[in-house]
Amino acid sequence: MTALITGASSGIGRDIARELAKRGYRLIVSGRNRQALEELKNEIGVKRVKIITADLSDKNECYRLYKEASEYDVDVLINNAGFGVYGKFADTDLEKEVEMINVNITAVHILAKLFLRDFRRKNRGYILNVASAAGFMPGPYMAAYYAGKNYVVRLTEAINEELRREKSGVYIGALCPGPVDTNFNKTAGVSFGLNGLTSGYTAEYAVEQMFRRKVLIVPSAAMKISTAAGPLLPPLVLARITGAVQSRKGDL
Repeated sequence: MTALITGASSGIGRDIARELAKRGYRLIVSGRNRQALEELKNEIGVKRVKIITADLSDKNECYRLYKEASEYDVDVLINNAGFGVYGKFADTDLEKEVEMINVNITAVHILAKLFLRDFRRKNRGYILNVASAAGFMPGPYMAAYYAGKNYVVRLTEAINEELRREKSGVYIGALCPGPVDTNFNKTAGVSFGLNGLTSGYTAEYAVEQMFRRKVLIVPSAAMKISTAAGPLLPPLVLARITGAVQSRKGDL
């Protein structure tokens, strides 16, 4: 059994790799930080881990990653790579935002589609797209990030329904955590008022629920309540609430 994890050099991706290793999976770990991936490989066992460095903001790198990983008969895809950009939409750096969209949306789309085709032919396989509780609401001051995670959530739900209708053995789901203590916060330039979950707990919960074939995986009770309540509010009201919370996360 083989699993491919993108964004495996830190945070949730790294800890999902550890969880899958405990379950006996051989791992293909991908990211841009080769040194961090080498450290993970040495921790888990050099014979059980294959490293493929890739910059998933480049779609050609996505295709290369798929081609190289496919040689190992992948059973599980963890679409985890991603980052955020914080600030007023008019002021945030456009090139950085486009890079984020390429990683958070385009790379997820490409890898999910390519591996889904393989999995459908075998009538087995797991795809877990790492989204966010942000995917259920508008997000002033992280507008593009929230919109991108909404794309991932809705794409996952739609593909799941297609698979259900054809009675496929293939699983697809979305992990939708709230705040998690990872390098994401430093990269995005934000600090959360709420205490974040640990990436270790989030990863353990995600893997367990994935193998139970849960479609939307929300690791904390508070986020479960928040995501359930969101659709009950008018969109503009929800945007105002989210904007008020977001505005306290960093310097504007």
